[in-house]
Amino acid sequence: MISSSSSLTERFKEFEREAFRLEVLAEYNIPSSAKNLEAFLAGKPQPANYNAGWVETVRTASRAGKRMYRVHIVSRPLTDYLRYELGWGYMANTAGGEEFFILDTTEQPNPLEDAPDFWMFDETGPVVMRYDETGAFVGPEFLTEERAEEFIGYRDTALAHAEPFPEWWAKHGG
Repeated sequence: MISSSSSLTERFKEFEREAFRLEVLAEYNIPSSAKNLEAFLAGKPQPANYNAGWVETVRTASRAGKRMYRVHIVSRPLTDYLRYELGWGYMANTAGGEEFFILDTTEQPNPLEDAPDFWMFDETGPVVMRYDETGAFVGPEFLTEERAEEFIGYRDTALAHAEPFPEWWAKHGG
């Protein structure tokens, strides 16, 4: 059971069934990823231990029968950051058991134009991920249980308009 006072890190340990993420940005400004992004753009090989901590978090959840999945809203052509995130990040995370879906708005309207970037655990209190205008993470905003239905709607709409990452990547990615 997830406590309403749990930190974001604790929620990844406490959830019982599913953790869902909606990603809405084309650029995330993550200082700890700068060297890997630079290496990706230079055509260097992906490090063997790339994203190992997160992959282990996902693997632990998957082995316990928990589902971790996300939808990323994108438009082509992809930004350099998205090519990196999808090409290295999603591929590595998939090995741990995380599922990815792409809602491509290149040739269709965005059905979630005003939806925020968020995590939701077990369909309870959503956690909005706040970013500044450069894509730098500002912090999480923990919403109340009363807001869960709204975010379940965002999730369901995203999934209804998205396609599984492997199929999308085969058509549009690397």
